Amino acid sequence: MFDQQEILSTIEMVKNEHLDVRAVTLGINLFDCVSHDLNVFKDRIRKKILKNACNLVTICDAVGEKYGIQVVNKRISISPIALVAAPFSASQMVEVALTLNDIAREVNIDFMGGFSALVEKGAAAGDRALIEALPEALAETQRLCASVNVATTRSGINMDAVLDMAKAIKKTARLTADNDGIGCAKLCVFSNIPQDMPFMAGAYLGVGVSDAVINVGVSGPGVVKKAIERAIESTSNIELGTIAEIIKTTACKVTRVGELIGREVADQLNIKFGVVDLSLAPTPTVGDSIGEIFQALGLKSIGVPGSTAALAMLNDAVKKGGAFASSHVGGLSGAFIPVSEDLNIAEAADKGFLSIEKLEAMTCVCSVGLDMVPVPGDISEETLAGIIADEMAIGMINNKTTAARLIPVPGKKAGDSIYFGGLLGEAKIMNVPHAANKDIFVRYGGRIPAPIHSMKN
Repeated sequence: MFDQQEILSTIEMVKNEHLDVRAVTLGINLFDCVSHDLNVFKDRIRKKILKNACNLVTICDAVGEKYGIQVVNKRISISPIALVAAPFSASQMVEVALTLNDIAREVNIDFMGGFSALVEKGAAAGDRALIEALPEALAETQRLCASVNVATTRSGINMDAVLDMAKAIKKTARLTADNDGIGCAKLCVFSNIPQDMPFMAGAYLGVGVSDAVINVGVSGPGVVKKAIERAIESTSNIELGTIAEIIKTTACKVTRVGELIGREVADQLNIKFGVVDLSLAPTPTVGDSIGEIFQALGLKSIGVPGSTAALAMLNDAVKKGGAFASSHVGGLSGAFIPVSEDLNIAEAADKGFLSIEKLEAMTCVCSVGLDMVPVPGDISEETLAGIIADEMAIGMINNKTTAARLIPVPGKKAGDSIYFGGLLGEAKIMNVPHAANKDIFVRYGGRIPAPIHSMKN
């Protein structure tokens, strides 16, 4: 139990330190909607989603107002469309995407995730159709998010799928060139994708889940930064172990707040509560930044020597705090380092403190990977696939989740500015050495075998 001082400190987090519930995500199982008839399928998914989600936004707002804690985003995750819509062609998949976007607009949620495929060991007909449909689907929708898992520690890396995703990303960028390739901001390529995570763009509902579930994503980089600053100011000769303990304790408090909100929303919707995902996900707002935590720890900027060690400590402490606070921690639960979504990280990249090579190195210890990274529009498919493959390898070898959300911005080069607005933020395009190379390594295809340590039972 928390004592009085801890309760007061939690209230302070809400009032002055940007603590919020970043996302309440309603997961909806669509397997009972399956049909070989497209119109029947679309009608069934509309009825199923509307039945479960019609009151989601209203209840989230009411619960948030009751506790004085804003629920920033209301979202829906669904069963992977490549599975439940497997009989359909690519053009029909686009129709499904448009239907999902219309439903999202109708229930007034921010995003719907689950236009997804799991192809780490190979692609079936539904997977191939969905991947082919991705560029048009993302270009013609506003609220739909997509993810494709191309690697796992147990299966290795599907290099055919890696190259297919590079091609899909390039085409998506071209189709949304008028808005700096924004379609790519709604698409993640994963290694070891976790099921049932509330954070977009990778959210989807896992296969072994009941009809509906509420998952919560809680963030709080500003809270963690303030806790570190207070400790350093009030304690002489503080050491890193003590700072890690403070981060852990802070993460515990934030997790409990998130679970409180999530369980009440679930109760009012008469839906099961799933997991709370404590991921430090920033916004493009001063004081709500992962990058500022590095400065609070005594580094000039994220990206300088020491950054990877600091991130490892931060990520581990967040996970330990969440695990202590709840028996239902899931998703990613760690620290994100998205370039455009974090004002401080975007500035570090612009000033040269953070290169794409250092960013990749840091993904070995963060929760996601190369996230919201704008790259030159003339990058070759081969180089883009190589970057994705490198990130997938980090996840496969280290038995962790990694992802690539890369945005090749048409007509722009390194140093040019892009602006998406909202949570997607803004940044300068990062320099990618040898971006125009067309190395044939990624075109050999096949599957990079799983590592030896995958054989454990």
